[in-house]
Amino acid sequence: MKNWLRKHPEVRTIRVAAADLNGQARGKRIPARFADKVVDDGTRFPFSVLNLDIWGEDIDDSPLVFEQGDADGILKPTERGFMPMPWLEAPTALLPIWMFREDGRPYDGDPRHALRAVVERFRARNLTPVVAVELEFFLIDDSGKTLQVPPSPRSGKRRKASETLSIRALDAFDTFFTDLYDACEAMDIPADTSTSETGLGQFEVNMMHCDDALRAADDAWLFKMLVKGLARRHGFAASFMAKPYLEYSGSGLHTHFSLIDSDGKNAFDNGGPEGSRLMRHAVAGCLKAMHDSTLIFAPHANSFDRLVPDAHAPTSVAWGYENRTTAIRIPAGKTSSRRIEHRVAGGDVNPYLMLAGILGAALMGIEEGQEPAKPVTGNAYALDLPQIPTTWGEAIDAFENSMVLERFLPRELIRNYVLTKRQELHYMADLNREEQVEIYLDTV
Repeated sequence: MKNWLRKHPEVRTIRVAAADLNGQARGKRIPARFADKVVDDGTRFPFSVLNLDIWGEDIDDSPLVFEQGDADGILKPTERGFMPMPWLEAPTALLPIWMFREDGRPYDGDPRHALRAVVERFRARNLTPVVAVELEFFLIDDSGKTLQVPPSPRSGKRRKASETLSIRALDAFDTFFTDLYDACEAMDIPADTSTSETGLGQFEVNMMHCDDALRAADDAWLFKMLVKGLARRHGFAASFMAKPYLEYSGSGLHTHFSLIDSDGKNAFDNGGPEGSRLMRHAVAGCLKAMHDSTLIFAPHANSFDRLVPDAHAPTSVAWGYENRTTAIRIPAGKTSSRRIEHRVAGGDVNPYLMLAGILGAALMGIEEGQEPAKPVTGNAYALDLPQIPTTWGEAIDAFENSMVLERFLPRELIRNYVLTKRQELHYMADLNREEQVEIYLDTV
């Protein structure tokens, strides 16, 4: 880490940042000449900083604040190390960090540690998750009274409708996407294919498959930060909020995953299109936890505008082969690439919590040898199937009262997350949709 800074003497300041429960980057700005101390000793800020609401306010009844004296945790660099921040004007480096207790134990309220614990349980079974995520986002001109797609830097014209898989739509913002891919290369974020999506000014960028789930979550978290920052540098906004426009489809963050066994083979591959018994166990675990863990996949008031029937987002607890109307899809293709696609999460999620929730549920299904219901064929929206929560309050209740989530998430994290969401639910009730969108546009 120190060598990276020696090789980049132009960097005068650094940012150290950890992800809070909402996926917001919380940290400090430090002169580069003091960076060695952070690398060696870490830095400190209160445990409560990882448990702030979407406005960045303390949680009123959190035991972390007054009851525990607002004590400090120790923030240490993750294995990711330093990287540039290409969206800033001045040369600056980012150092991702995560939180520990004074005695060196991981802090259970840190979402990155929650994912690490799940990955270690897979490792104990000689299994390695291989993960890829697809991130959808909107490019938005928010300079006026209403949101609209930015004018093309090439033509000066605005798109009037969605253009699914349109090369013209991609080319209209070629300068932005060229800078984005250059920045991803500089930050070592494995961005792959980009497409124009069904929403107005909506695009998707896929990440390459990665056999390190922590790194995959890092990539998603950093990518969201990069896209939002770089868009502002280009004169418009980028947002991963679930549903900026009611009349268009929302943004998802779909996750593809498989498991590699100790022989380096795909444990979901049985040589046929149906997949292995282990894959079915993983599917069953994801389905069993889906209702109670919806708050992870739909964490905000705006999230539930996306989760409506016939809007390209799943609403039922179901799975199927090559079926995009179900929450869990088994894509077709070579059997050696057999995998699960989890389609519930919106673009507004915390990637660390999302992967902890998905992989933790899959692990639970494997450990218990669960079997799923029959796969759905046809339109899942038209069938009588178990439903995920339809409101934010219902999702919070299900998360708080679940007997399933404690199987793979720390109790302290569950408690802190519920407190955060109940406070946000209370204050969001006083705002209309336009005011909520204004808050979520830049934050999530």
